[in-house]
Amino acid sequence: MTDTVPTGLIAILRGVRSDEVLDIAEGIVAAGFSAIEVPLNSPDPLASIAALVARFGNEVEIGAGTVLTADQVRECEQAGARIIVAPDTDREVISTALELGLTPYPGATTPTEAFAAIKAGATKVKLFPSLAVGISGLKAWREVLPAGTELFPVGGVGADNAAEWRNAGAAGLGLGSSLYRRGDRPDDVHDRAQTIASAWVQAH
Repeated sequence: MTDTVPTGLIAILRGVRSDEVLDIAEGIVAAGFSAIEVPLNSPDPLASIAALVARFGNEVEIGAGTVLTADQVRECEQAGARIIVAPDTDREVISTALELGLTPYPGATTPTEAFAAIKAGATKVKLFPSLAVGISGLKAWREVLPAGTELFPVGGVGADNAAEWRNAGAAGLGLGSSLYRRGDRPDDVHDRAQTIASAWVQAH
């Protein structure tokens, strides 16, 4: 990973096919994203993860999303995933990821869920859906969560509000439909990735 990578920007390629994932990812990596996540409810997600690791594993972190069970964590690790993103705060998913040397990103909508994830060993928490928490909510969470906890808004984030989230204290963003929708052309995804990365970098 290079020094020019804007820390924390995660591309969520929900629905991407394994035969197109490298072309889609090319522009995302070029734009300076730090991680790419393939949700497990995408077509043949483990094949996509393995292909991404082989091609871009030395440049960005590759991981899996919508991970719901410990068995899925193990399957993702075998495919080469380094980050495990979940929509909830399942303790077994978090602990299994940590045991395998992976980085868990459990999802939380309330401070109670965030504290549960932290007690399970997570240091990075996905605010999901972030619009339910809001900018003011993120600021309030940061006042009470342990120092070093990193918060990543996901859902409803994009180039238009990236700076606002960063200035509120977000460590990064998870970009889904504002970056990639199934069937999008690689060039269009690249353009969106550049716009989002630029907004994020210019926020500081």
